[in-house]
Amino acid sequence: MNEFYHGGSRRRTHRIRWRAVLPTITYPPELPVSGQREEIARALRDHQVVIVAGATGSGKTTQLPKICLELGRESIAHTQPRRIAARTIAERITEELGTELGGLVGYQVRFTDRVSESTRIKVMTDGILLNEIHRDRELRRYDTIIIDEAHERSLNIDFLLGYLKRLLPRRPDLKVIVTSATIDPESFAKHFADAAGNPAPVIEVSGRTYPVEIRYRPLVAETGAGDADDDEGAAAEDKDVQRGILEALDELERESSGDVLVFLSGESEIRDAEAAVRAHYNRAGGRSGETEVLPLYGRLSSADQHRVFEPSKIAGLRRRVVLATNVAETSLTVPGIRYVVDAGTARISRYSVRSKVQRLPIEAISQASASQRSGRSGRTSDGIAIRLYSEEDFERRPEFTDPEVLRTNLAAVILQMASLGLGAIEDFPFLTPPDSRGIRDGLDLLKELGALDETATGDGPQLTRIGRQLARLPIEPRFARMVLESKAQGVSREVLAIVAGLTIQDPRERPLDKREQADGFHARFVDPTSDFLTLLNLWNHLEEQQRELSGSAFRRMCKSEFLNYLRVREWQDLYRQLVRLAKPLGLHLGDPKVNPDGIHRALLAGLLSHIGLRDDSRTGSGRGGAGSTREQQQRGRRPAAEFLGARNARFMLFPGSALAKKPPAAVMSAELVETSRLFARTNAAIDPAWAEQLAGPLAKRSFSEPRWERRQGAAVADEKVTLFGVPIVAKRRIQLSRVDPELARELFIRHALVEEDWDTSSLDKRLFAFLRKNRELRRELGEVEERTRRRDILAGDEAVVSFYESRVPADVSDTRSFERWWRGEHRDRPDLLTMSAADVLGEDAPTDDRAGFPDRWRQGDQTLSLRYRFEPGADDDGVTVLVPLVLLARLEPTGFDWQVPGLRDELITAMLRTLPKVLRRQVVPAAEWANRISAELPDGPESGTAREPFAAVIGQAIRRLTFAPVDPSDFDLDRVPTHLRISFRAVDERGRALGSSKDLRELQERLAGQTRAAVAKAVGAAAPAPKGKPVAAARRAPGARAVGAGDA
Repeated sequence: MNEFYHGGSRRRTHRIRWRAVLPTITYPPELPVSGQREEIARALRDHQVVIVAGATGSGKTTQLPKICLELGRESIAHTQPRRIAARTIAERITEELGTELGGLVGYQVRFTDRVSESTRIKVMTDGILLNEIHRDRELRRYDTIIIDEAHERSLNIDFLLGYLKRLLPRRPDLKVIVTSATIDPESFAKHFADAAGNPAPVIEVSGRTYPVEIRYRPLVAETGAGDADDDEGAAAEDKDVQRGILEALDELERESSGDVLVFLSGESEIRDAEAAVRAHYNRAGGRSGETEVLPLYGRLSSADQHRVFEPSKIAGLRRRVVLATNVAETSLTVPGIRYVVDAGTARISRYSVRSKVQRLPIEAISQASASQRSGRSGRTSDGIAIRLYSEEDFERRPEFTDPEVLRTNLAAVILQMASLGLGAIEDFPFLTPPDSRGIRDGLDLLKELGALDETATGDGPQLTRIGRQLARLPIEPRFARMVLESKAQGVSREVLAIVAGLTIQDPRERPLDKREQADGFHARFVDPTSDFLTLLNLWNHLEEQQRELSGSAFRRMCKSEFLNYLRVREWQDLYRQLVRLAKPLGLHLGDPKVNPDGIHRALLAGLLSHIGLRDDSRTGSGRGGAGSTREQQQRGRRPAAEFLGARNARFMLFPGSALAKKPPAAVMSAELVETSRLFARTNAAIDPAWAEQLAGPLAKRSFSEPRWERRQGAAVADEKVTLFGVPIVAKRRIQLSRVDPELARELFIRHALVEEDWDTSSLDKRLFAFLRKNRELRRELGEVEERTRRRDILAGDEAVVSFYESRVPADVSDTRSFERWWRGEHRDRPDLLTMSAADVLGEDAPTDDRAGFPDRWRQGDQTLSLRYRFEPGADDDGVTVLVPLVLLARLEPTGFDWQVPGLRDELITAMLRTLPKVLRRQVVPAAEWANRISAELPDGPESGTAREPFAAVIGQAIRRLTFAPVDPSDFDLDRVPTHLRISFRAVDERGRALGSSKDLRELQERLAGQTRAAVAKAVGAAAPAPKGKPVAAARRAPGARAVGAGDA
């Protein structure tokens, strides 16, 4: 061992001094590893990495640190996957070395640090060593690192193995020992192969020195030949786990004495089995006094855990029955075990990449795990292992359990790797490379939390300021994000207490025999709107009681109120640790506050993908099972509410939640766990809109129903905001310019400037004179369309839109921005927005023919206004003469049959087509003959000149041109289109229509009484109008398409 003492004299003296104070190191001869210590020591001298594969009970966990110590290694890190194992192993090594715990041998787990300057062997959880990497990248404080129970392949273990693989070339002085059960040790050896490709040496240590008999007692009935129709086989009865355990215990009662270790899947299963076993022994003739039933699981109190490893204090005890989870599979060796009963299941945490939730299904264990469990018997003598499943079932099981890196969300490890600058996770030397989908999912969660800088370039993910702060908090990234947000909300004290409470196991206990009593105590803290506030209420109660009570009184209070004292202490310890770590991040506690919304906003920052909206349309729907609608209806219970969550996940509130009885419209949940179905645990009612600001770019926005809003003077739309598919804002009116400025500008121009659909009452009239001028121009041009009976003169609204679009800047999209721009622009170019006829006339637009379509019709000394309307099918389609009522009786129909000059050719054409066939043949084509006839006509009567009836004049012209004997009676004037026959409309002194008709005489007779009254009133009240002036002017009717196109 001299090779370990190279270097300076100071360092050598230091080592010799520690070497001199070492106690005498001995090795229990009954442990197999003791017989191979020289081989192990030789391998350590010759290699940097050694793999020690030892079966259960080989003693490798407790003896390897002693071998290293004897070799002169000064500072030995010894990792364990569980806190309970770290403490008990440190105590065992201390006992064997005959020293005090915290001296030569110490241990460190969360909340407990029993290490001093003289500590040479430090037993710790693997998470503690991971945290030390942040402060000591090269792990210089250790010269030896033992990674124990590596076969468990937890995420921490796999990360440490990968980190050490990279570290070893930089630390040639560092020795690494990887211990494993006899489960695939070759994979570890290959992982640590040297530069030449030679695998690390593997030393196999036998552990089971006595044979173990395996008995299969399946719970599921065997059908023999496997024929589904075999009635005899089908008659066998399936058993539940508890009955299987009881029958196995009865079977072992017929064997010699010895303790029994029963493997179950979880704490609740252990509690149920404990009650069943106790009741069973009570019924079995008073054997309960001879049998001690002990639970063993990770969250059990230290005192109860110690009972398993210490001699029983019960006099006359014949047998112990230890009910344990897989914590007793490899990490801890329970003394005195001769028999094992294996239910064959365990709760295996699996993260679903598809549903983004952590599942905790009870699964069949692997063959390797089953062998580990069976190996716990036969440590001191021949053993028996009863498996509650068939041998065929065992053979079908996978050989090894999937490593955790394939079963969990990788966000936490990616965060730590990014913090340490270890590059891309794909390039990290994991023993088993994680699935690419798992990596992507971990990155997605960190993006959700705002931890990754997606714009940064470089090797591997780059952290944002938030990400760097998250990495400094040794808690799950979601919880760390809550802590950071609590600063912005001013609720750090409350959120730290809640987060600490969420991290530990619930301290509220419900003993089987006192559940109602326990529920009564716990109900005092319940907040019906929030399980988080329930937890905070409990915290405040504990803080108040601890201030008032002594230590022992506080402990008694916890027990009397069904609160687990050790978990309460763990809660308080974690809270203090978080407070200490949060201070450098700028978090200050302040005084207690009552700010539920602020608390929930802070919590929501870490739970953005854990929000859900109640789906009333599908209440209680699901996949069946205990929570199905049909079963609940059969039981007479109201179906449970179903919630729509992120990525279309559907979940129910866990029945134990305070919100389950009256589910709110929207919730956030601390955890989504799939067991019999997807349940949300620890919930709170929230306003989903809170998530919008916290989500930032993760929130997806869409808009619909873009429209012009006259009152706002702007275009608006309905916005919908979704987060992972959950509508956090279902419908909100927004300014369209925020999301589509081009469309907002188009709607502003069309509605405000073209259609003048805006409130101009508060606008400067001088600035908006262009609207009046443009309106008048379009009115005038519209009259031309009515006169000429064409719709192609005005270019239409699109031309007006184009006119404004070419002049109004692109950033003007509403009334306010337009007025601000136009106020300045108007001073320099006042006519910029004033249209000319060329801006709105069509390409083939005719000139305005006032002679062909006059505004007035003169008859004698009367001048009457004319109105034009182009609306086929309307009663007033065509030309209408407006007749003041006082003049109606004096008006003669003579001359009006000539029509206005602009429609005269069309009238002639129509009249020619009404002639009898014999005569009509003389004037075809009618349109050409109409032009020839029109050229022969004198000026019409519209200027006041008396003329013969139009039919007579046309007949004369035809006779002159064709010599055909055409008489006025040959024309069938009823067949002439109605728009070519002038209408007459009587109006009062205000221009209001009193009646109209194509037949002037009919109108005169109909309104004769009103006419006489109007004449009498006019004679008595007013002088006649001056000669030559229009006696009446029509008003534009409401809804007319152009001036003169509607009712007066």
